Amino acid sequence: MSEIAEIVDTLENRLSKLFTKLDNLERTSKELEQELQKSATIIQNQSREIETLKGKYETLKMANSLLGSEDNKRDTKLKINSLIREIDYCIAQLSD
Repeated sequence: MSEIAEIVDTLENRLSKLFTKLDNLERTSKELEQELQKSATIIQNQSREIETLKGKYETLKMANSLLGSEDNKRDTKLKINSLIREIDYCIAQLSD
């Protein structure tokens, strides 16, 4: 009978350890989920910032070329021609 009691005690100890490990794993899992959510938010913010900076870069590049920079003269001429065509189209529509 004492052997059965020892086996039961051993099982109780093992179950207790398993429940403790389970609690620790659940806690760690929640912490990792929170960290993942924070990382996802940071990535979204950085992506928006990158897009904003790309837009600002293109604007600066265009302004620089309008000021006489040799690097982007072709792009500037193409953009100006495109704008002139758009203006002509608008004028033609208003004339009709």
